[in-house]
Amino acid sequence: MASVQPKAGGLQRRLGSVDAAAIVVSNVIGGGIFFVPVIVAQLVPNPSALLAAWAAGGALAFAGAMAYAELGAMRPHAGGEYVYIRDAYGPLAAFLTGWTSFVAGFSGAIAASSVALAGYIDHFIALGPRARTIVALVTVMAFTLVHVRGLGPGRFLQNLLALLKVSAIVIVVIAGFAGAHGSAAHLVDGPPATAFGWLLALVPVMFTYSGWNAAAYVAEEVRDPHRNVPFSLALGTIAVVVLYLALNALFLYAMPVSQLAALPGGSLMNSVAERLFGSAGGNLLALFAIISIAASVSAMVLAGPRVYYAMARDGVFVRAAGDVHPRFRTPAAAIAAQGIWSGVLVLSGTLSQLVDYTGFAVVLFAGIAVSAVFVLRRSDGDRHRPFSALGYPWAPAIFVAASAAMVINEIWRDPRPALAGLALIAAGVPVYFLVRRRGETRGQIED
Repeated sequence: MASVQPKAGGLQRRLGSVDAAAIVVSNVIGGGIFFVPVIVAQLVPNPSALLAAWAAGGALAFAGAMAYAELGAMRPHAGGEYVYIRDAYGPLAAFLTGWTSFVAGFSGAIAASSVALAGYIDHFIALGPRARTIVALVTVMAFTLVHVRGLGPGRFLQNLLALLKVSAIVIVVIAGFAGAHGSAAHLVDGPPATAFGWLLALVPVMFTYSGWNAAAYVAEEVRDPHRNVPFSLALGTIAVVVLYLALNALFLYAMPVSQLAALPGGSLMNSVAERLFGSAGGNLLALFAIISIAASVSAMVLAGPRVYYAMARDGVFVRAAGDVHPRFRTPAAAIAAQGIWSGVLVLSGTLSQLVDYTGFAVVLFAGIAVSAVFVLRRSDGDRHRPFSALGYPWAPAIFVAASAAMVINEIWRDPRPALAGLALIAAGVPVYFLVRRRGETRGQIED
């Protein structure tokens, strides 16, 4: 079993299970819930079947989380799937997931979310294009500085934002159902859904659940990880499923599924807020969005650098990223590197393309990591397992199959961005060999 004792000069175990679960909730509930329900309603025009699709997506996310729980309890190290894929499939495959995370997966999502946050601030304070860019850059810088300065302030801010986000959702749901502007009949009336449409709807649903694995990235900083990593993954994922089901039920309560499907892109929350809360709905939506996006940015700024930290310790990333700040006990250089690159992406004007190109990679690498459960069970032999994946082998197998189907569907449905994303991932292969060769040369010089 992997040692859970913190190494001298290394990361320290200061996070509890609730802290890690808050990272999961914040990382998952981001911008997707503001537009994906419209796409799902177009594919599943029946309210009961629509809610069943969100429940099925939640069950798949939970199956993946439980596979990660087994892997994280056995290997309670920083890096999440980078560690699992490395041990199961080798360093090159692991590097590609870390490379994608740095180039776009975390950095691109942080940049895109910061730009979106600036757009919602514009609802209260009129900002020009240049001012919105500055606000986005300040957002990236502010969260980067907070998380560089240690788990003390970082944990406090993350937990506060997660609490505000969950509280806002609960208040909106309760107030929406308590009002007299919706109809319970919308939750049952609708034409039948087709099996093909229902299965197709799982693709956007699962993209919206992405981030359920966030607690695994900080496993090296979780106290009693054999117990708390599985518990935090379970708690965070279940909380997200409940909140998503409640929100989608509220959307249906506000309007029939046919009207939900007909909403123009980006207008879901505005339309729901206006129907349920009147003219004050717009301000309520903007405030809710600011809190939700800020929590997501904070979670990604915290989680992502743990991947680059693990890569640097393996000699396949900038060497300084593997160092821990002597005072703050954080991978400060890794956090700073991600912040700098995220800022570059904010200024580049190519965010939408970059996120589109690599969005499916989140599902791809999560599926590969979950499949590592089967490989590592064989290679680990009779090693004690602090936690065993619930529903093994069927639950992880279904998750892997669903992930493969979603990736294939994405390539078939819209091949240009998917192939561009595959090209971006493949570009990491020569980078890997270059970085590894430089690391070996540096080691020979030091010897």
